[in-house]
Amino acid sequence: MIWVLIFSGIAVAGLAMVVSYAVWLLHKASDVMSEVRVLFDRGDQLARLVGQIEVPPLGGFGDDVDSERMVRGVYLTADAK
Repeated sequence: MIWVLIFSGIAVAGLAMVVSYAVWLLHKASDVMSEVRVLFDRGDQLARLVGQIEVPPLGGFGDDVDSERMVRGVYLTADAK
């Protein structure tokens, strides 16, 4: 009859371990979901920043008369083609 008490004690201890593991897992899942929300917020911020970038139009060297460009340490103007 003592074996019934031993196995009952083992079963109760196992059940307590399963319940505590489930609680720990729920806390970890809520932490992960919080980090995913932060990741989505950062993605939205990045999308807004990328949307603010203005790409200049592609043009040749002499398109802008006032432009000066440095080539090998010398400033070249649009006049010096």
